[in-house]
Parts: sequence; structure tokens; C-alpha cells
Amino acid sequence: MKPQDAVFFVALLALIVIRRPQMLLVAGLSCLVLSIPLFATWVFFTAERLTWYAAAFFVAFIIISLRTPDTVQ
Repeated sequence: MKPQDAVFFVALLALIVIRRPQMLLVAGLSCLVLSIPLFATWVFFTAERLTWYAAAFFVAFIIISLRTPDTVQ
């Protein structure tokens, strides 16, 4: 497990515990924005990981939103 994976899991768990769906979206979009320059410079391993992290943040957002639909406006 690489350090970036550990940081991702800690961030994901923290955001799930906080239960603020908007923060999950911001984290997912941030991962996508950070991956763009990495793809441009051919750092594919890290960029691909960031896109997977973004997908995980978006899935967590969907799950939390479905469980508590009144929190997303």
C-alpha cells in the first residue's frame, strides 16, 4: 500500500463519518482536477489512482445521498 492510498482511506473515512455529501463531491472533483496535469505529463500510475479515488468519492456521495435524501439540496 502506497502512502497515497493510506491518505485516501483516511480522507474517505473522515468524510463518511462527517456525513457531509457536498464535501465528498468536492473531494472527488479535486481528485479529477489534480489528475489532469499528471495525465498531461505522462504520470499515469498516480493519475489513474486519482481517477479511481474520485469514483470512490462519488459512489460514497451517492450512497450517503440515497440513505439520507433530505441532506442534499
